[in-house]
Amino acid sequence: MTTGAATRLSDLAAQFLGGPLPVRLRTWDGDEAGPTDAPVVVLTSRRALRRLLWQPGELGLAEAYITGDLDVEGDLGDGLRHVWRAVRERGLHPPRLRPGDLRASAALLGDAARTAVRLGVPGPRPASPAEQARLSGALHSKRRDRAAISHHYDLSNAFYELLLDPSMAYSCGYWTSPPDTEGYGLADAQRDKLELICRKLDLRPGMRLLDVGCGWGSLSLYAAEHRGVRVTSVTLAAEQAAFVRARAAERGLADRVDVQLCDYRDIDGGGFDAAVSIEMGEHVGDAQYPEFAAMLRRMLRPRGRVLVQQMSRGATAPGGGAFIETYIAPDMHMRPLGQTVSLLEDAGLEVRDTQSLREDYVHTVQAWHRTLEERWDDVVALVGLRTARVWRLYLVGGALAFEERRMGVDQILGVRPGPDGDSGMTGTPRAWHTDEGTTP
Repeated sequence: MTTGAATRLSDLAAQFLGGPLPVRLRTWDGDEAGPTDAPVVVLTSRRALRRLLWQPGELGLAEAYITGDLDVEGDLGDGLRHVWRAVRERGLHPPRLRPGDLRASAALLGDAARTAVRLGVPGPRPASPAEQARLSGALHSKRRDRAAISHHYDLSNAFYELLLDPSMAYSCGYWTSPPDTEGYGLADAQRDKLELICRKLDLRPGMRLLDVGCGWGSLSLYAAEHRGVRVTSVTLAAEQAAFVRARAAERGLADRVDVQLCDYRDIDGGGFDAAVSIEMGEHVGDAQYPEFAAMLRRMLRPRGRVLVQQMSRGATAPGGGAFIETYIAPDMHMRPLGQTVSLLEDAGLEVRDTQSLREDYVHTVQAWHRTLEERWDDVVALVGLRTARVWRLYLVGGALAFEERRMGVDQILGVRPGPDGDSGMTGTPRAWHTDEGTTP
């Protein structure tokens, strides 16, 4: 005999949201309630509700999914998209009670409490999954930044080799053909991104390039091999540093690629012809970004170019959100594009070009997600089921955030002007986006 948990929860949720649940609910007792044409959310345990009781909102839902206390039947992306659309179009939200509505508020909370007791929900706070980042120390201190980077990027090189294309580019690709074009895929889009960056920086044989936050070396190795430049590659992740050194040696590029395991604040030298930072600026922190921008300028010779590829958010969008910042990229910070442009200009750089790649990131993240699902058993065997579910939720939610313009990504090209204001550039050459070669 069922307890009717889904029916009770659906009725209660409608009171709190001001409208019916946008999903069909199935509970641990076999009961179902909600629209039959909507995605099915399955509560496999009372513990899912207990997590939401102790941690309401996005993080509680995410932890219930990670632990398997909550699941979604069918395509997770379609389920999340359906819920977001319902929230926007139907205006679902918790009741906004005025001070005079205390009686209604008390009645609603009383109903919620009685339902929770009947369903056996109250209990001690469930432990957070061990996959959560646990950092200590002052925000964006060198020690804490090293731990934050290690949490995400030192998961294991083997895991990222399963997920990424052969170049190991872990950033937005540049899709010069539609993603469903026969013979054109993620590896091609990543190659086209690397080539676009080289063109914008006007890299030529013998030049010196600084790659800040080099990842697994996709750009460093590409620029050294195809443009003949000498690269200083900087990362805080020990696994990445070892990988780039090994791959450079395999390709006979060890004399052109110098890998440094250090903080961007500890980079020595200067006089570089070009500098690049691909999706590393999100990890710098808001208060520290002026120092980061000043470092980029200081490292360049006069008329040297810099390209920053960086994620952004809308003026009223939250950016990464509680789940990503807790389980994927702790301490990350996104800002609207215009604010980053201003910070780079305040550091003495002249911004010459910006290019949005938001739709390209939808295609890129969807490609990573397809690979994750295709190699699911291998991923689970390597990192465990909970970490695999963390990444499934991350990739699905990330693609949706870019699709719905809650997050973006942009390439910002700047230059350190010479003493007389000379940039060494002539407008915005079409050659960046054609097969004509390097910029003039």
